[in-house]
Amino acid sequence: MLLARYILRNHIGPFVFSVSTLMFLFLLQFVMKFIDQLVGKGLSAWVIMELIMLNLAWMLVLAVPMSVLVAVLMAFGGLASRNEITAMRAGGVSVIRMMLPVVLASVVLAGAMVWFNNFVLPESNFRLKTLTMDIRRKRPTLSLVDGVFSQDIGGYSILVKKTRQASNELEGVTLYDYTDPARNVTITAERGKISFSADYRKLIMDLQNGEIHTLDLDQMTMYRKIRFSTHRIAMDVEGFDFERSARDAFSRSDRELSARLMRRIVDSLRTVSGDVQREFAKTMETESERLLQGQSTQGPAVQQRGRSRTGGATTLQAVQHIRGVATSYTGRLEGLRRQINQYLVEIHKKYSIPAACIVFVLVGAPLGVITRRGGFGIAASMSLGFFVLYWACLIGGEKLADRGIVSPFTGMWIANIIIGLFGVYLTARVRKEAFLINWAALLRLLPRRWRPADPLVPT
Repeated sequence: MLLARYILRNHIGPFVFSVSTLMFLFLLQFVMKFIDQLVGKGLSAWVIMELIMLNLAWMLVLAVPMSVLVAVLMAFGGLASRNEITAMRAGGVSVIRMMLPVVLASVVLAGAMVWFNNFVLPESNFRLKTLTMDIRRKRPTLSLVDGVFSQDIGGYSILVKKTRQASNELEGVTLYDYTDPARNVTITAERGKISFSADYRKLIMDLQNGEIHTLDLDQMTMYRKIRFSTHRIAMDVEGFDFERSARDAFSRSDRELSARLMRRIVDSLRTVSGDVQREFAKTMETESERLLQGQSTQGPAVQQRGRSRTGGATTLQAVQHIRGVATSYTGRLEGLRRQINQYLVEIHKKYSIPAACIVFVLVGAPLGVITRRGGFGIAASMSLGFFVLYWACLIGGEKLADRGIVSPFTGMWIANIIIGLFGVYLTARVRKEAFLINWAALLRLLPRRWRPADPLVPT
């Protein structure tokens, strides 16, 4: 028991330090990316702080598994560098026994992260979405950056020289209208003001002292120029996600739901998919019977009258109709399948990322014993390769699972499986060999054909 407490005590400090460092880096990246959209936009300091606090939830989900790997490498590397691992092994303590307290702690931490992913993270994401919509509703100029084209609204490209956040006024407006493919419309104005309609589904832009240039793309010789003192443009922004701020007005996406609620949705979608399949089969059976009956009753009569071409055209139309029906049902089923896959991917993600805490212990402990280095720099540099591999597999697996190329389970768990098997291999090698541990020992773990041709490295 004393040994377990001593080993865990060596992990707590590096883990807290790693979490703090990674959270600071994530937060710094977020601030640098969105600082121009937050500062100077008329938002209060409290609103900005609330936005940052709500973003801390997803940062913590990513930081904890990474911190586990760094902490395990630092702790076991430090124990090995001080020859404490050698002393414990000489006293009959196996590497498995040394790792057991850390593995149990990682299981508890993974369970806590599963709870966090199912209850805290979805609510935080939903509150973040609601707050963002409130800000955009009150500050429609939030998405406009001075001197930069904004294409957030479909069919329009907007350039503004200067925005006044307090009054939502604009200066030096240039707007390109692509909503009509047959015309090229360019609107310029000295000043303007931007606001929303009462239902927040239209973005209203009142312009002053400008010109409208219209070019007919079908007949390139037709060009029209209109000068105006006042002009109003109503742009459809439903795809821009401007909605009312009432909590019940938002439909939650998959990242704003717990696994239990998403399972219910998946069950409902599967029920709907089954109903569509049965309806599809029944419709195809009915249409096929009609086609056969039409051929058997109309075919001879049409041939007797010498109008076989008309009968063939009728049959061709019926076949095309059946093909259209089949395409329609196939599209509906494909859409339902993609929705099911997207929800299943999010369900598995809520468990696979916390499970990485356990997987990284299996990798970090033997690597720390092998390298005999307990510094943060060494641990962070060694962890970088595993981080890149893990997140590449996770993101790639998510994309493939969403498209139905691989199953959601495979897409979300393949990274844990690969790294976990490598960790089991390292643990088995460390357990078997009584290492005089140095960097040459790490090279000995490589297959013989991959080892460098160095006479100082044992083969």
